[in-house]
Amino acid sequence: MIPATEGRVPLHTAPHVNEEIRRRSDESVARAAARGPRAIDDRLRELDREWDIERALEANAATVVLAGTALGAIVDRRFFAIPAVVGAFLLQHALQGWCPPVPVLRRLGFRTTAEIDRERERLEAIRGQDARIEDGGVGSAEPLVLQIPPGG
Repeated sequence: MIPATEGRVPLHTAPHVNEEIRRRSDESVARAAARGPRAIDDRLRELDREWDIERALEANAATVVLAGTALGAIVDRRFFAIPAVVGAFLLQHALQGWCPPVPVLRRLGFRTTAEIDRERERLEAIRGQDARIEDGGVGSAEPLVLQIPPGG
C-alpha cells in the first residue's frame, strides 16, 4: 500500500525524531510569539527560505547522480551504477516515503512541507490575533484565545 503524500515521511521516521522535530517547532513558535510581531515576521521569512526534506533529497540525489555520471565517463564505467542506485532509491522514496538518506536528513532536522506549513499557520494565527488586539478587537466578536494543540 502506498501511503498518503503528507504522512509518508513521518510514517517512516523514528517516533523520537518526529517528536524532536515537533518540539523544536513548538519552541520556535513560542520564542517568536514571546518576542513580538517583528520576531514573528522574521521567523515567517526564515520559513520561506527553509528547505523541506524533498528539496534536500533532490539536491542530494542530483549531486550523487552527476558525480557518478562524471566518474563513469572519466574514470571507470562501473561508476555508472551509482546513478542507477540513486534512481532506484528515489523511486522507493516516491512510493514509500523512505530511502537511505531520509533517516539522516530527519535527524538533521529537515522537515516535510506540511510540518513547515503547520509552524507557519500557527505563527500567522498569533500574528492575526496580535493585530486584532492592537485594533481593539474591531471586526471580531470572538475571544482572543490562542489554543495550540500539542504537536499541532
